[in-house]
Amino acid sequence: MGRIYGVHLMVLLFLGMFMSSFCQDDDSDDFTAVYIVTLREVPAAHYEAELRRNSNGIRHGGASERLNIHKHRYRNISRTDKRYSSYIARVHDSLLRRVLRGEKYLKLYSYHYLINGFAVLVTPDQVDKLSRRREVANVVLDFSVRTATTHTPQFLGLPQGAWVQGGGYESAGEGMVIGFIDTGIDPTHSSFADHTSEHPYPVPAHFSGICEVTRDFPSGSCNRKLIGARHFAASAITRGVFNSSQDFASPFDGDGHGTHTASIAAGNHGIPVVVAGHHFGNASGMAPRSHIAVYKALYKGFGGFAADVVAAIDQAAQDGVDIISLSITPNRRPPGVATFFNPIDMALLSAVKAGIFVVQAAGNTGPSPKSMSSFSPWIFTVGSASHDRVYSNSIILGNNVTIPGVGLAPGTENDTMYTLISAVHALNNSTTVADDMYVGECQDSSKFNQDLIQGNLLICSYSIRFVLGISTVNHALETAKNLSAVGVVFYMDAFVIGFQLNPTPMKIPGIIIPSPEDSKVLLKYYNYSLERDIMTKRIVKFGALATICGGFKANYSSSAPKIMYYSARGPDPEDNFLDDAEIMKPNLVAPGNSIWAAWSSVGADSVEFQGENFAMMSGTSMAAPHIAGLAALVRQKFPNFSPSAIASALSTTASLYDKNGGPIMAQRAYAFPDKNQSPATPFDMGSGFVNATAALNPGLIFDSSYDNYMSFLCGINGSAPVVLNYTGESCWVYNSTIAGADLNLPSITIAKLNQSRTVLRSVMNVGGNETYSVGWSAPFGVSVKVSPAHFYIASGEKQVLSVFFNSTANSTTASYGRIGLFGNQGHVVNIPLSVIVKVTYNTTKT
Repeated sequence: MGRIYGVHLMVLLFLGMFMSSFCQDDDSDDFTAVYIVTLREVPAAHYEAELRRNSNGIRHGGASERLNIHKHRYRNISRTDKRYSSYIARVHDSLLRRVLRGEKYLKLYSYHYLINGFAVLVTPDQVDKLSRRREVANVVLDFSVRTATTHTPQFLGLPQGAWVQGGGYESAGEGMVIGFIDTGIDPTHSSFADHTSEHPYPVPAHFSGICEVTRDFPSGSCNRKLIGARHFAASAITRGVFNSSQDFASPFDGDGHGTHTASIAAGNHGIPVVVAGHHFGNASGMAPRSHIAVYKALYKGFGGFAADVVAAIDQAAQDGVDIISLSITPNRRPPGVATFFNPIDMALLSAVKAGIFVVQAAGNTGPSPKSMSSFSPWIFTVGSASHDRVYSNSIILGNNVTIPGVGLAPGTENDTMYTLISAVHALNNSTTVADDMYVGECQDSSKFNQDLIQGNLLICSYSIRFVLGISTVNHALETAKNLSAVGVVFYMDAFVIGFQLNPTPMKIPGIIIPSPEDSKVLLKYYNYSLERDIMTKRIVKFGALATICGGFKANYSSSAPKIMYYSARGPDPEDNFLDDAEIMKPNLVAPGNSIWAAWSSVGADSVEFQGENFAMMSGTSMAAPHIAGLAALVRQKFPNFSPSAIASALSTTASLYDKNGGPIMAQRAYAFPDKNQSPATPFDMGSGFVNATAALNPGLIFDSSYDNYMSFLCGINGSAPVVLNYTGESCWVYNSTIAGADLNLPSITIAKLNQSRTVLRSVMNVGGNETYSVGWSAPFGVSVKVSPAHFYIASGEKQVLSVFFNSTANSTTASYGRIGLFGNQGHVVNIPLSVIVKVTYNTTKT
């Protein structure tokens, strides 16, 4: 493995000196910003794809006519050859010198594999000069992005299903390389060691990445498991937001998020989860034998920027990863002709052309409609669902009332009843609530009277300050320990409405009551039990008693999966005007709530898990790497599957029911989500909840090519110049354009059904010879007919299905249906339908 020593430190110092001189002029005309510039020459990935297609006798996609650079001097140089990348960098440098002759500017990156272009720090006047150049196709202002297990392998049935098919966990995902665009990784974690098995990790011959070496990421950090690691921060540095002491100018994870997501997808099998001194089982990634390559482009203090993310994606593809996992989303909907046209999505389109399966988190902006943050049909978008493991504890009051709560905490001993003491009633003589209105949050033990609290249960308030990280549970626990309290009871401030808490680790008995209503029950009992002096009103006796039941034991009786309220929803927004794209999003859902996984030793993303080796986190960020790992299992079994074929296998086999056989439910509100839920629709869950074992035996697949995606993009009104700018290919090369509904996806979405429409789908048999019967349920206000209704299909053959939609009622409300293909060998292929606007003409005479 190659290594880089000290390079990024020198870049950091140089950028600091450069920025200090560049930004001295206060003239507004000299205001600088980072722009991503795309050139008209197509990138290397397109050239390599053309060579593969031509050798297979497949028609040109038009790109070869624009490959002047590659046809001549660098025809025989591979993507990994440094001569090629340095040549492209020199081309970029030469262009900048010619256009900005004698002016100050700073090139941050040269992109050459997935897109041909560069990121540069320039003024608006310099942007104008670059935009007018014939060689320049596109100039886009850089934008910001943000970050969007022990039991989930069992819940997904891997030990008895998918892993068994591949030879067990000892070989699950072996040879596959998953690239993570995230906050980095803690290489010291046992989840990423390469010596946990007697079966040594192989060295994947198709991967050519390096391990960047710095003081924070020393030599030896990489191994045969963690086979590549780099970091990208040039755009962040130019903005002055990069703090090398907390963000780490290296692949090391100072946040925790990247370590968490990498271990969910590909962490080693059987790693003990020990948190706060307590054992919570053994962890495993979905593909525990897959290799990990890390491309750090997000940081603890500020998130990240598109210029750095595109550089990371470009490098991952050049290095030869099989799968890219992005638990990140843009901070705003991309401007322009359509959401699909933005530097990140277009770089990922080139990655898909190169054969890389791309997974992205849907975003945590639900439950409102059109809240999707992952837009494009070539990206596999994953929403978040619960699984059936729940940790809960409870407090039993002296009046025999039991209140449920959360907390990974021990209970009080032997069901003994202890006296409850509110923090605000146990202040020392020098402290009053008027002096410190937040003293009830128990953050400073010096404010309290130890004689009152010792041996009792301390009641503390849990306010919005805990949500914001200003106050912490750990500080309150430290206060209780210093005052010799038996344990801590947190009640929820009434202003924290509907906030859902993950179980929080506690080393002493403790509980957080997440419901404001239940908190009122506790306080009413406590206040009623106080005895006060009639004359002075001072408390003379604390009469409330309670015992805490421990929260270490998991309960598996809850109904699951359930779509979480925060998981972003469709329909997919096509543009900033919120027009509806004819693309089903999310593609499906996976476990994303309360996920145990590895944590960085200095991770600060969750203050409650600081200093721990594992953390329990929730979000679509946790759901996406589940799919990245499962996709590695699919690609391992079907190495020739295209990215869209992998997507199809995962989608068409997804489950539509919870573990009790009922419909999957979706939470509909942020406040009190379990009281606001209804059956999930395709815009909540896509094709359904992932079924890992069935995905390895899909029967039929829907395949889409790069040309199909290009025809779709060219079909968007006004898109031709934008397509040319981003891809270097002209829309005239594509004989016909197609609408989103006509892409060969394993779903059908129609934004506006004007009377009737016919949609075609082509399936290919990747199983044995089989006969299929077709059944369907039509969306409300629509009639549906599928033909043929029965068909025989030999192994390796294709079958075209014609789906006829006819509007039977005018409606602007989305409605849903489903097509099922039922094979006589047991295969079931699931195709969700959604129709948003229905238009018909009433010809009935009155």
